[in-house]
Amino acid sequence: MLCAWQGRTKLNNVLIYLHGFLSSPQSLKAQQLSAYVRQYHPDINLLVPPLDDIPTKALDQAEQALRPYLGARIGLVGSSMGGFLATHLANRFELNAVLVNPAVDPDLLLENMTGTHQNPYSGQRVEVTKALVNQLRDMRVEPKHPRRLWLLQQEGDETLDYRWAIKRYQDCQLTLEPGGCHAFSGFERYLSAIIEFLFDHEACQGIAPQAPC
Repeated sequence: MLCAWQGRTKLNNVLIYLHGFLSSPQSLKAQQLSAYVRQYHPDINLLVPPLDDIPTKALDQAEQALRPYLGARIGLVGSSMGGFLATHLANRFELNAVLVNPAVDPDLLLENMTGTHQNPYSGQRVEVTKALVNQLRDMRVEPKHPRRLWLLQQEGDETLDYRWAIKRYQDCQLTLEPGGCHAFSGFERYLSAIIEFLFDHEACQGIAPQAPC
């Protein structure tokens, strides 16, 4: 089920949050974003679709969640594997997107994680196979509309090498912080700026606002 505000399915602004691998709509960042939008931007229709732990299936699910709203103004926020998915969708539909410590080439991550894993939120088990890793290698993506993307990256990411993201998204708007972690410490500091980037006029021009201190 999508986490959308009841009775608001025809709003002009639609925000879709895409969670990462072995995560869920119950993750901290998803909950922080949901609470912020509910309190300060009730005019925005927020969707947080539960995504399969198989990234190829997750991309199809994310696109299915997005398609009914193609007549609206859509903004994406993607974390980790969700950032990888958001890059695909931003390319395909020319959307603004904020990428939070994104998985740049997730095949490089998962090739060292073959075997069975359990999602701590859903309890679902997922088998990471060499075939899946090869599928992800074929899905590698370069940003086609860099001015529509804002990279939020922390150097202290213990799961992914932040330098990969800096290189891949070097032509995009970029915020790099020292320290932090893969979950992106202090994500709530950027919520107002994220909404501004995705939906205000400056965002359409690809200008990322500064987050408050």
